[in-house]
Amino acid sequence: MRRRDLLALVGGATLAVPLVSRAQREAMPVIGFLSPGSPDASNIAAFRHGLSEAGYVEGQDLAIQYRWAEGHYDRLPAMAADLVGRKVDMIVATASPAALAAKNATSTIPIVFHTGDDPVAAGLVASLARPGGNLTGTSLLNVELAAKRFELLSELVPQARVIALLVNPKNWQTERVMRDVQEAARTKARQLLILKAGTESEIDAAFAALVSSQAGALLVGADPFLSGRREQLVTLASRHAVPAIYQYREFAEAGGLISYGLSITAAYRQDGIYAGRVLKGEKPADLPVQEPTTFELVINLKTAAALGLTVPQSLLARADEIIE
Repeated sequence: MRRRDLLALVGGATLAVPLVSRAQREAMPVIGFLSPGSPDASNIAAFRHGLSEAGYVEGQDLAIQYRWAEGHYDRLPAMAADLVGRKVDMIVATASPAALAAKNATSTIPIVFHTGDDPVAAGLVASLARPGGNLTGTSLLNVELAAKRFELLSELVPQARVIALLVNPKNWQTERVMRDVQEAARTKARQLLILKAGTESEIDAAFAALVSSQAGALLVGADPFLSGRREQLVTLASRHAVPAIYQYREFAEAGGLISYGLSITAAYRQDGIYAGRVLKGEKPADLPVQEPTTFELVINLKTAAALGLTVPQSLLARADEIIE
């Protein structure tokens, strides 16, 4: 073989490698990840862990296109439509606002969700056991736990005659949460102060109103935007010496007083597991919606001491974790 022909052959083979790699990349399944909140490294790591359990690694076996609404729920329909227009293979939607936007955008692309409320009442699935359609996922029951959180906070801060509830008015479940907590307040003979915040500045204003009203404690409502403002909420509660209860353990780990609810990282991991199963060919209609069976009660004793609170033994005995 002449040297020139050999060089041409080698050169052609070299050029063929990136072409094959590009084809392989284009053949990867693509997940559209739609969230009403902000990026959270621990949650994304949990999602990727779930995917890996199903045999998928981002960048090797699949690609993920992330869309974050940063608390602007009105952006979700356009984001969902964009993912559908890009012909993603499936959509993972975190929380009801994202799941509803995805459902309205497509009836054919599989959707895996987790939501803090009842997915049947939200119109996402026909039933928990047989979802039907193109959606399935996990229900975190956060809305149902609002009254329980109020009871726990009342037990922890018995001297608080006025307790504030912070909610996001953009969340469609806010009215129900306010009703449930108002009923719990009546049962406990407490006065309820309702505060609303859908932006960072409104959170600051809500705390100013809480302080001026001399509320003795705070219940932070379950909401994707509020969950994404963990550092701001915990910092403000500490600055104003307000005992507060939250939905996820990450708040207590960050310095919050107490949290009660399902593990959010477990929910993201389940998203990844279900996404993997769907990518392997299972249909969302046949995958039952998962519901939590255990809830975590986490108490931060360091924060309690800083607030001058003595945690009742009855609460300590029920705690799943005590931070000292």
